[in-house]
Amino acid sequence: MRFLIFILCAASAATAQKSATEPVAVRYHLTARPWSALNTPASQYLDVIEGLCRFSIQHQVASGAIIDPFVHYEHQYATPYFAHAAGTLFAAGRARDILPNGIRAMEHSTAQFAQGKSVIPQEHGEFFIPALTQAVELYRPFVSKEQWSEWRKRMANPVGNVIKSNFNNWETYPMKGEWLRYKAGLVSRDSAVAFIEKAWQDHQRARIAAEPFLLYHDRTSDPDTLSVEAVGRGNLLALIHSGYDGPSAAEISRIVEQATRVTLLLQDPSGQVPANGRTDDHVWVDVGYQLGFEVMAERARAAGDLESASRFRRAALLAFQSIQRWRRSDGKWAGSFFVTKNHFDPTLRVGHQDASQYSNYNGSLMFHMAEAYHLRQSEIAEQPAPTEIGGYSFALDREFSAAFANAGGMQVEANLRGQTTKTHGNFWTPLGIVRLARAGWDTRLGPADGALTEQGGVSFAPEFEENGRWLRMASLSARYEGVWNVEFAHPALVRCNLEYRPKAGQTGPAFRHDLVITPDGVFAELRKTSTDALAWGVTWPLLENDGRPLQRSGTRLIAETGFEKVGDRQSYLALDASSKIDLGVEPLRSTFGDLRPVRVTVPGDRNRTFVYPHTQDQPGAEVVRSSFRMTNDGFQSALGRVTGRVYVGRTVAGGEGSGVDVNGRGKPDVTFSERCGFLLQLKNGKVIAAETDRRVKATIQGKAVELMPFQPLRLDSR
Repeated sequence: MRFLIFILCAASAATAQKSATEPVAVRYHLTARPWSALNTPASQYLDVIEGLCRFSIQHQVASGAIIDPFVHYEHQYATPYFAHAAGTLFAAGRARDILPNGIRAMEHSTAQFAQGKSVIPQEHGEFFIPALTQAVELYRPFVSKEQWSEWRKRMANPVGNVIKSNFNNWETYPMKGEWLRYKAGLVSRDSAVAFIEKAWQDHQRARIAAEPFLLYHDRTSDPDTLSVEAVGRGNLLALIHSGYDGPSAAEISRIVEQATRVTLLLQDPSGQVPANGRTDDHVWVDVGYQLGFEVMAERARAAGDLESASRFRRAALLAFQSIQRWRRSDGKWAGSFFVTKNHFDPTLRVGHQDASQYSNYNGSLMFHMAEAYHLRQSEIAEQPAPTEIGGYSFALDREFSAAFANAGGMQVEANLRGQTTKTHGNFWTPLGIVRLARAGWDTRLGPADGALTEQGGVSFAPEFEENGRWLRMASLSARYEGVWNVEFAHPALVRCNLEYRPKAGQTGPAFRHDLVITPDGVFAELRKTSTDALAWGVTWPLLENDGRPLQRSGTRLIAETGFEKVGDRQSYLALDASSKIDLGVEPLRSTFGDLRPVRVTVPGDRNRTFVYPHTQDQPGAEVVRSSFRMTNDGFQSALGRVTGRVYVGRTVAGGEGSGVDVNGRGKPDVTFSERCGFLLQLKNGKVIAAETDRRVKATIQGKAVELMPFQPLRLDSR
């Protein structure tokens, strides 16, 4: 069975999805813009691990404990995670000068483990089991037989003496840990299987077995957390990959593999995990995605599905690349990472949850990176990840209440419900569109997430005036919710909409945000669908400062932001000449930085925005805005044109039809023998590659060819 046929029997990728809750397979291969492999060697994983370990030893005391530099005590699992990561370096022949530090950490943490949960920092024994079990074997060549045997004796402490028995994602750590202990000869097979099966049947199965997505529900925030989802699912995937063969193994394997395929569609094109819920926007969670994708790459390769293996490997490398944006190089902090995705002083705890400390979450990053290094066994050539190809639009279940759409690597993520009460020290999930990301571009600018604080919220969503006050939709989680609808989904073009309605028993105006998503940007038309006379507008979330000021610019009808040295810009273009832009509202601090809620109003009944993420080699925002024209069935600009279900841009053309005018001269220069879904890569106005969703005969710029379903045909690019 092919690993990449995700869920159910997918409808043709060229036709509208049957429902907004129908996930589909990404069967196309061509990307909307030029693509190249990252070719990241596994040695770079070790570079990151070594930087983290060398940072950590600055905070190690004589006992071997790693002391957090901000709270000044040993926090949670920082020490055993350091011990495991350091052991990984030693086993790879690196950093032998810090071997004494690793041994002291092992001595300290295994002694705590032997004494049980009352001695383990903050009773986090669940997290000790897998890390220390693997670490004992890593240190075997570097310590005496007596010391190694003593560590093993300590690690045989029964699981009930060590764990706190939390039944959310915490329980998945001892599930994989007990199987590792059995394989290491530390506990019996019967006891390991009994623990795993009871945990699965009593608690864990109900968290991850909901069709069709099978994602892990931690249920520690409402809406649920798509960050901690990666933890519970990832541990269960690791359990299966380590060879678990108990009674529920087949069921667990089916569920976690299928769920991890779904997360290929949730990953943003720069490699980030999706926004939403507790522990949102913490850097180490991206490594959780990386780890899961590495496992699936190896499993797909072993099953003979090299195409899926290559996509999973690419997704893993995107996740690894993503975290480099938050790696520190400043003085004593060099090699460590900011806890959340910004550059603010960590003492400000921007975006932190209660448990977020510098040592434990840098520890999580190094431990899971070390796991990814060990699991990466094969050289696998990359192919584009599904998030770089696109062609889908769907909403997750109500617990998550998140929707995703992607055309050609241009991704939109929206929250259909917002958080109404603070959990774990934060408000995590504002209502509205919170992520606008694009392949080959710095998605922090998107914004990469919205903001929700006690002072209010910011997202790309409606706002309206009520009783003399302007209210943003992101601040109205108690009153409103959204409904996601899909009209058409294809890698070159997605048409969908988001309706905002008052909840039962609540009042207020209703809105509809129609989205036309292309690989080059998003056309968004907001309408008020109720008949009340309230003034209304749309909010543009403009990132201004992530601990370092950004470059903000614009004109009367354009607002832009960007990083000085990167060259990437996010531009919001007001398409109505009579639009009024109000920049006077104070910014709110999000996990990524300060978001200014720019209010845009129009005198008419349609508020139209073009969201334009661009790089230095693309047309400027004013060029795009001044060239923008609405047509009967779409629009056109200097970037390209939408005609019904077809988009033609500078580097891609595609959609559904029997032909397409690529060069804009008024007649088709590509025709097909029957109506089909098609994707064409372009260079200098010429077709250089073609792919269709069915077998057709085609004439491409005067040349007759035959195309097979989802098999790209490369053409002469001269």
